[in-house]
Amino acid sequence: MIDKIIPCLGKYKKYALLTPIMVIGEVILEVFIPFLMAKIIDVGIANADVAYIARIGSLMVLMALISLVFGALSGRFASLASTGLAAGIRKKLFYKIQDFSFANVDKFSTASLITRLTADVTSTQTAFMMVIRMLVRSPIMLVSATVMAVSINAKLSAVFLFAIPFLGGAMGIISYLAFPRFQKMLEKYDSMNSSVQENLVAIRVVKAFVRRDYENEKFEEAANTLRDAQIKAERIVITGMPIMMFTMYACTILIAWFGGNLVIAGDMQTGELFSFISYISQILMSLMMISFAFIGIVMSRASIKRILEVLDEEIDIKNNEESEITANDGSIVFDNVSFSYAKKSDNLTLDNVNLKINSSETVGIIGGTGSAKTTLVQLIPRLYDVLEGRILVGGHDVRDYSLEALRNNVAMVLQKNVLFSGTIKENLKWGNENATDEEIMAACKAAQAHDFISAMPDGYETDLGQGGVNVSGGQKQRICIARALLKNPKILILDDSTSAVDTATDSKIRQSFKENLQNTTTIIIAQRISSVSEADKIIVLNDGKIDGVGTHEELLATNEIYKEVYESQQKGVA
Repeated sequence: MIDKIIPCLGKYKKYALLTPIMVIGEVILEVFIPFLMAKIIDVGIANADVAYIARIGSLMVLMALISLVFGALSGRFASLASTGLAAGIRKKLFYKIQDFSFANVDKFSTASLITRLTADVTSTQTAFMMVIRMLVRSPIMLVSATVMAVSINAKLSAVFLFAIPFLGGAMGIISYLAFPRFQKMLEKYDSMNSSVQENLVAIRVVKAFVRRDYENEKFEEAANTLRDAQIKAERIVITGMPIMMFTMYACTILIAWFGGNLVIAGDMQTGELFSFISYISQILMSLMMISFAFIGIVMSRASIKRILEVLDEEIDIKNNEESEITANDGSIVFDNVSFSYAKKSDNLTLDNVNLKINSSETVGIIGGTGSAKTTLVQLIPRLYDVLEGRILVGGHDVRDYSLEALRNNVAMVLQKNVLFSGTIKENLKWGNENATDEEIMAACKAAQAHDFISAMPDGYETDLGQGGVNVSGGQKQRICIARALLKNPKILILDDSTSAVDTATDSKIRQSFKENLQNTTTIIIAQRISSVSEADKIIVLNDGKIDGVGTHEELLATNEIYKEVYESQQKGVA
């Protein structure tokens, strides 16, 4: 686990190395201070030597100040190293998620990925700080103080030598019982985040249907479930504190008793007893810190495991990065293509699809809900890979292209329109970051978006807000179409992308496509027959299979599904 996390330190490795060095300096000085205190009592005070007391006392103050400097530096370096590690992990996670195929994204929920990028990384950051500081300081302090205590009185040291295995065994049992509970707690954290995310995304629907009370109850249930899981996990951990305190006080009492008797008997000096008690305090405090760190690591172990699940996830789609193939044209061939989201041949979404689309053709796709229209077109830019068969774009198998080359030649307006925070112009430049203002306006005019954008107070510099909340559904669709047009692609896929615009605007968009996209293969998924009636060919899908291919007139004469859809829509118009 550690070997996959440590490389995320990057340029902060030096701080991770400097932290233990500063800690060692701090500990060595702290360990010598009780030794000097014993000398003051047994030599300086016993002999009434004021000069000796002043000299040794000054040395103690100096050592304490230097130790303080070492401690401050170790704290600073540990903070820099741990925050640097957290930044590196988040960056690595985010980049990995960017490489995910749709199938990989489907495996992890959005809420779970957010939790892993935030809470889990923070937990890992805290654990790392404990490791490079507390888990360096405490063992060194434990060993150094033990050596000093044994050198003062070996027999008296037997007291805490029994305490160490007792405390270690108790912490081992606690960590064994706590880990699975913290893992389950993080799963409940995902569930709560999922509930919050769903509510925020659909807040307008919640308000429209007056479902506030229902959503409040759902959130309260998720929050209570998380609380119960946290209590169950931390109930085990908090038992560690009473055990540690019991061990510490028991050792102190026993040493005070036995040490006091040794001083009375003349077998031990008073300064040595004070020094011994200080070393015992250092030893037990070190044990306590080790236990705290151990518990923290146990708590973060579940988080680290969840982070590694993302980092170790095998990318479903392999990128042929070395390929130099480019699309010669916009032709598309489906050759015996079958596809399954479950990757099982007995659960097919698309079944043995054979289809040929010539370059520069306009193709419409019609079918009922669940007929796999969206699935069909998502295979063209390799958002998913086929289970069987192959897909050719421009005469080459899509798997032979690099993903960048393939997707640069395919522009897709998804069924769910997505805009990002920023201005309209910034969103449009996703299609072509080097597009000029003239090219942007031309694309918007083709998508019938220029007029409403120009009517806005800030025009193309209008801030859309998060997710494009400042524009209507139809306006959002047209901005997304303009964004796709700016790519100047060989293949343009419109997945039900004009459903929110009126028929007149839809007609103008199609007419614009005829005039401006003569060399582009255009695929239009639509619910309205009018949106595809003028296409060169129309594909009728039914339950993952091609039920018919032809022109509007041909399908009206030969295909029952197409005829039924057409007649039902004509009745609706009438």
